[in-house]
Order: sequence, then C-alpha cells, then structure tokens
Amino acid sequence: MFIGRWGGFVMLAGVLAGCGNGDSIESFGGPTMGSTYSIKYVRHAGGPDSSQVRREVEGILAEVDRQLSTYRNDSDIERFNALPANSCQTMPASVLELIRVGEELSVQSDGSYDLTVEPLMNLWGFGPQGREEKVPDAAALAEVLQRVGYRHLHINGEQLCKDAAVEVDFNSIAAGYAVDTIAARLDAMGIDDYLAEATGELKAKGKKLDGSPWRIALEEPRDDQQVAERIINVDGYGVSTSGDYRNYFLQDGRRYSHTFDARSGAPVLHNLASVTVIHPSALMADGLSTLLLILGPEKAWDYAEKHDIGAFFVIRADTGFVIRTSKAFERLSGAKTD
Repeated sequence: MFIGRWGGFVMLAGVLAGCGNGDSIESFGGPTMGSTYSIKYVRHAGGPDSSQVRREVEGILAEVDRQLSTYRNDSDIERFNALPANSCQTMPASVLELIRVGEELSVQSDGSYDLTVEPLMNLWGFGPQGREEKVPDAAALAEVLQRVGYRHLHINGEQLCKDAAVEVDFNSIAAGYAVDTIAARLDAMGIDDYLAEATGELKAKGKKLDGSPWRIALEEPRDDQQVAERIINVDGYGVSTSGDYRNYFLQDGRRYSHTFDARSGAPVLHNLASVTVIHPSALMADGLSTLLLILGPEKAWDYAEKHDIGAFFVIRADTGFVIRTSKAFERLSGAKTD
C-alpha cells in the first residue's frame, strides 16, 4: 500500500438518477494505496457497465501497487531499494518514466524535490520503516543524507541503476500516475464523461448527467471542519492538493510535517499550508503540488508564475489563512481543455 494524503477538496454531489434516454450515473470505489479511490461516470446506452469498468480500474490500481508500493517487499521499487550501491535492475517502462519525471522536477527545484527521500522519511518516523516520530540527531541526519539525491540514479536502457544506496519513494506522484492511467482506460472504453479519483488526486472530463460540469470544492487546511474556500469546474484536467497539516508531529513547540526539502534533509517549516494545482496531467499536478509546497509561499509563487502553472495557495497568517492564486489558475479553474 501507499500512505494516502489529504486531498484538500471535496467532490460536490451530482445528479444520480437516470435519464429517459437510457443514460445513467455509475459509481463505485474502495480501498487503495492506504486510502481510497472513487469513480463516477455517465453510462450511455450500450456502454460498459459498472462491474466491467471496476475490473479494469482495480486491475490498474493493483499493477501500480505491484510496481510502486514501498509497503510491500516484493514490489518492483522495493526490490530495487533493497539493492546495494552500484546495482541495476530491469524495470517496467512506466517506472522508468516516473523516474524521468522525478528528475525533471528535481532539476527545476534545484534539488528540493527528490524521489530518493525514503531514508529521510524513515529517519524522521514518517516512512514505511519509520520507528518513532522525532527530530533526529545531527550525526544520523548527515549519514542518511549520503544516501539521498536524484543524481545517484541513472537509466541504462531498460534498467534503473544507482551509484549509492538510495531508496526511491513515489508517493508524491504515484496516485497522479494511477489517475492518468485510469482516465486513459476510461477514454479507450468509450467513456467520455467521468470523474476519477485516487487518494485525493483526481481527473475529470466531460459533464455530469444533467449537463453541468464536474465541480470541486477546495477546502481550508483544517482538521476540525470542512470549509470551502473556492469551488471550481473541472473538464479535462487533473487536480492535486498537497498540505502539511494532517501528517505531522510536534516537538518542543515546533511542528514537523512529512513534506521534506531533500537538500536540508528536514521537513519544511514555512507558512505555506497547502497548494492545489490544476494541470492536464494528474501526474504532473501531483508532483507539482508537492514541489510548490516544498518551495514555500514566495518561491512557489514565483515558480508558478514563471512556468504558467495553475496553482491555488493557502498561506497561514496571524489572522487565519490568506489565499493566493496564480494567473494560470484563474484561467484554468473554469475552463475546458482543447
């Protein structure tokens, strides 16, 4: 399994009754990646029924788990993680593509974002082998940092290789990848109107049964109640939210979240509480929301504006939360892809 993270939004209810022309809303869901998934789609006359679609979706989720889970020793990535330095392992093309995406995000963030943070996650108590949530001593942190860094990975044909004992963690992009894969399968099955979600990452296309758009309510990052900050229409885009407040611990009055800057080896300590990203790819929305959360409010804003990223920022302030949105977010949040 994976550890599912807070999605930061709720999917607003749609019309569930059938229409006179034989169209109906189908929906199903269940556990996945340490969290849940849900699928809603408009079934047109003659289209695939829910049981067939469910088999396809759950087959994809099972394959993602077999390839990418850090919570099962027999997954492709955990077998690679167990190898010593200067080792290689043949990998599925999908895993190699995710490594390339991770490298791109690492380069663009000057190494702050990094897929090889699993040893850090374990050291601070957040990872699959984490024992206790606490601030590690300097010597232990320095030792682990020797085993962190995307530059220690390289691809040789169909093999993933490492020149240090690094361990890869795909939690920042795996769910987005799964959602994109599910969306592509729904498209191939002739399903044109759907909302696919896994562990809080989603992609929506087309319309609901009544012809209205799929609508998502973005929430304040609070654990006491759900408060909608913004409602957006989504058609043809992936949406991902990364937040720092659900998975954290307190020590000596300071809050330490599970979001790490790989350069320092420590959780981020700035006042950016959450970031929502809209992108044609749920995979990229997933990775970029994490990258922006790591960068912090000012650097993340500059990055989003420079790269034309649709981003919705929730920033802690003395009086509550401050909302800031990029120009691309305002343009995309109610738009349809070409």
